[in-house]
Amino acid sequence: MIGAMRIDLHSHSSVSDGTDAPAAVVEHAVAAGVDVLALTDHDTTAGIAEAAAHLPPGFTLVPGIELSCAHRGSSVHLLGYLFDPDNPELTAELRRVRDDRIVRARTMVERLRDLGVPVTWDRVRAIAGDVDGRDVVGRPHIARALVEAGAAEDVQDAFDRWIGSGKPAHVTRYALDPVRAVRLVRAAGGVCVLAHPARGEGELTRAVPDELVERMAEAGLNGIEADHPSHDDAERAHWRRRAAELGLVVTGSSDDHGELTGRRLGCSTTDPEAYAALVAQATGAAPYTG
Repeated sequence: MIGAMRIDLHSHSSVSDGTDAPAAVVEHAVAAGVDVLALTDHDTTAGIAEAAAHLPPGFTLVPGIELSCAHRGSSVHLLGYLFDPDNPELTAELRRVRDDRIVRARTMVERLRDLGVPVTWDRVRAIAGDVDGRDVVGRPHIARALVEAGAAEDVQDAFDRWIGSGKPAHVTRYALDPVRAVRLVRAAGGVCVLAHPARGEGELTRAVPDELVERMAEAGLNGIEADHPSHDDAERAHWRRRAAELGLVVTGSSDDHGELTGRRLGCSTTDPEAYAALVAQATGAAPYTG
């Protein structure tokens, strides 16, 4: 029975930069034949409670997060699972990342206005929505506002033309050191997986350096997301090999963002034995089962 399980360990909701509410993400996962889903919104766990309240019988939700990290000017993302969400040090860092995300977004909108682009902060906020009265604005929401205003053909064009790295309205932001991020998650009783290592975020396409992955493994990294929709066969093989060399599990997932990615939940999955190995090493929290 366990061999038939379909496990997707990377997804996003409207709590960060997905288009579907957490409950809807669960609904779409069930429709896609997924049995175990990790909700991993960017730098927040605010959608976990809603998702957990809408689980059908037998469906499992893994509480998680995707942490924003940076190494030598390039984006690195870390998936954290099953950690204590009340851990003081991790909570403080997440608050700092989220607060800086809003400052960055407002500054980017101001730069766009100075450039004559008709995008307003109120409209960007409306596109993003809020969670418990808190702004959850990110670059994809600004990109959607740019498309709406006729300043870009689509979200990717908005990044390429206006808000990507080196573009006229781009603003850098605070991000964690990847090795420190691993230590924070492990200290909170969680487990962590390096997300999509063969690609960067948006326009930053450099692969994560091997020496950094080795230092992350020494700090307690548990796995590598080798099977990702953006990875080709050669990249998947490379990162599977590196995971084996470092004694790490291999995961696969959709990195679904709702409409933005074509609702692809379950397009890449994690082997049940790898999932079991991750859960066995976590002490901060447990999966939810409907």
